[in-house]
Amino acid sequence: MNAPRNDRFDLVVLGGGPAGVTAALRGAELGATVALVEQHRLGGTCTNDGCAPTRVLARAARFLRDATQLPAYGISAPPPTLDLRAPGGDAADGLPPAREEADGGTPGARGRRRPRPRRHRDIPGRERGRARRRRLLEADRFVIACGGHARRLDFPRQELAMTYSDIWQLERTPRSVAIVGAAATGAQLGSIFAAFGSHVTLLEVAPRILAGEDADVSAALAGAFTGHGIEVVAGIGGIRAIEQARRGLRLTYRLADGERELAVDAVVLAVGWPGNLEPLDLPAAGVATERGYVRVDETLRTSAPNIWAAGDITGRMMLVQSATFEGRVAAENALRGDGHSARHAIVAHGGFTDLEYASVGLTETQAAATGEPIAVGVVPYADLDRAVIDGRTEGFCKLVVARDGHPDPRRARGR
Repeated sequence: MNAPRNDRFDLVVLGGGPAGVTAALRGAELGATVALVEQHRLGGTCTNDGCAPTRVLARAARFLRDATQLPAYGISAPPPTLDLRAPGGDAADGLPPAREEADGGTPGARGRRRPRPRRHRDIPGRERGRARRRRLLEADRFVIACGGHARRLDFPRQELAMTYSDIWQLERTPRSVAIVGAAATGAQLGSIFAAFGSHVTLLEVAPRILAGEDADVSAALAGAFTGHGIEVVAGIGGIRAIEQARRGLRLTYRLADGERELAVDAVVLAVGWPGNLEPLDLPAAGVATERGYVRVDETLRTSAPNIWAAGDITGRMMLVQSATFEGRVAAENALRGDGHSARHAIVAHGGFTDLEYASVGLTETQAAATGEPIAVGVVPYADLDRAVIDGRTEGFCKLVVARDGHPDPRRARGR
């Protein structure tokens, strides 16, 4: 191997997802020399095998659902069929449409096609070819934006279960699937598999699905899922084991009154998203971690004075929009010492389920926890002409407001 090549920059950014790309571009805009280091493809998890391709599958699911409404509008057409391998692939390709359609659909991917600022340099984590060379990068400031990965639970034969990243290898829709975890990812995957024709069982440790959302949203989704044939089991005591059965898999989980078994074709784990800490050797740099994430203060500075962190690896909020915001703040604080806070008092978020849901600001419970008087208004979609005409009358719009003044989101837990 050749001798290491040394380079010095004002800022080195580790990770080429939405947070890292934004930090690198902002650093270059501020006139700094910047190196962006990424081990795989730019765009991060969301672009390459996370939320973007999942949303493509969700759109396919909507097409299938909408097709069932055609007779009500006087339209005759043969029932659609789903081919996970089309277009353009053999069986080994799994689900190419999701990745092809999603490629370039998020801020991280758009950063790949955006003209590079003169002072911005991409450095692939793994150089191809025979003459591989080690690179030693030196900088005055660093931003860690290495993202996260799907968590696996510790129980016998957990390797038989899939995570979201394994779904793209499926060649056909499983007849039955158990999804462990019913937060945003699990709920979306459950809704998609059900639309594709699978019998879905959602297993959740919390007392309700989408436990972080407003209670009315959670209840509405649980009711809709049940109506679509999804079995919802909340309040489980954990997974005991997965076993290879004669046909498919046998999943054993705990309830308060004992154990239950499920015979399914597939098991998907959607049980959390720890940071990608393992390859970084953070203790050597004096960077403290906590609960599987890099610990940062409100300015996104780590315990090391010249290192900041942004995006999923901080464990603060696992969303593209929050990651891009944090990437910008981290770069500005690192290079200019602005000391800007990266609080997420109001971040819009939602899920591509059936029913779809979205929210911004405090839930009713969180607003009430501020101790200030609030007012709550709810409008059922069944009262709206558009919803009636579209044949989609399930759901509602809920508004939570302060009667006097504005509830302080810092006084409510979870924000």
